[in-house]
Amino acid sequence: MSTENLPQSPEQPPRKPRVAVVFGGRSSEHGISVVTAGAVLKAIDRTRYDVLPIGITQDGRWALTADEPDRMAISDRRTPSVDQLAESTEGGVVLPVDPASREVVYSEPGSVPKALGEVDVVFPVLHGPYGEDGTLQGLLELSGVPYVGSGVLASAVGQDKEYMKRVFTSFGLKVGPYLVIRPREWGQDEAAARKRIVDFAGEHGWPLFVKPARAGSSIGITKVDDLSGLDEAIAEARRHDPKILVEAALTGREIECGVLEFEDGPRASLPAEIPPPDTHAYYDFEAKYIDSTPGIVPAPLTDEETAEVRRLAVEAFDAASCEGLVRADFFLTEDGEFVINEINTMPGFTPISMYPQMWQATGVSYPELVDRLVQAALRRPTGLR
Repeated sequence: MSTENLPQSPEQPPRKPRVAVVFGGRSSEHGISVVTAGAVLKAIDRTRYDVLPIGITQDGRWALTADEPDRMAISDRRTPSVDQLAESTEGGVVLPVDPASREVVYSEPGSVPKALGEVDVVFPVLHGPYGEDGTLQGLLELSGVPYVGSGVLASAVGQDKEYMKRVFTSFGLKVGPYLVIRPREWGQDEAAARKRIVDFAGEHGWPLFVKPARAGSSIGITKVDDLSGLDEAIAEARRHDPKILVEAALTGREIECGVLEFEDGPRASLPAEIPPPDTHAYYDFEAKYIDSTPGIVPAPLTDEETAEVRRLAVEAFDAASCEGLVRADFFLTEDGEFVINEINTMPGFTPISMYPQMWQATGVSYPELVDRLVQAALRRPTGLR
């Protein structure tokens, strides 16, 4: 029988890609992650993407949260939390564990689990351990769900400042003098571990910076001007990480540069300069996020210096096998040499953060930046690549 004259079913419009914005987490950078998520949720193009906000509480529960970016801002000098945004104090979101399915499920005790639909890409805006360090990336690889940003190896390298520096050194990038004290050293002989730091200061001079080896947002960092402040600085760093990093202070200008993955490969933004803050000993957490110490964008560098730091930023991106995005932080020393301090594979992404500001100055707006990151993730398969 001919079907020519039968009524035809109208074609269904193609489904928009679904982006799960995952934020919060168990690290001490929980609050800044929530602020970052608010900015991303505001900027993402809702005509192109469906969005599912998923918050991870500080005790590790995956919560369905309100899609209300205005509630995710810093208020009264305090950062927000996922607990303030969660739709339930008990319900949990479960990602698929079968690569053949991308269905996300929400369940509460005593209730029938509710399907939330398929997720095409995850935008993980977590900072610090249990999210930015390769752990979440490994979960997404097992689930077969594409995600924004670097993979397991690059995320782990980018989180651990010791191995980051080792990788950079092996690729010929210059790093400053540093010392690592591991947890076992504290347990075996705390006095000997402390003496190593004192001897390091004797060789390189004061001040020193004592840091958690695997933290970001300048949390747990202390600038130590002399021996009297050392024990307190060690205790503060170890409160965030049992492994600590000690760095010699470098004299020079702080220069940052963003790297973004385009269709033809990574490109670097115009750099920014972080001037010494007036009311802080250095560019610490409060200077960055609470008092919003402004950076200079673009940095007042010569054309040759600008070209060099952009080249080095892409070189650092490639050295650590990064994907998606990176912020690379350098010191420009008095003899005109760039020394790389660190990279951040999921840099602060608030509107006042340096990464989006540098790309804005380079001609990529915040919404376009978010779109390019999502598109890069959708192009890239999970698994070995």
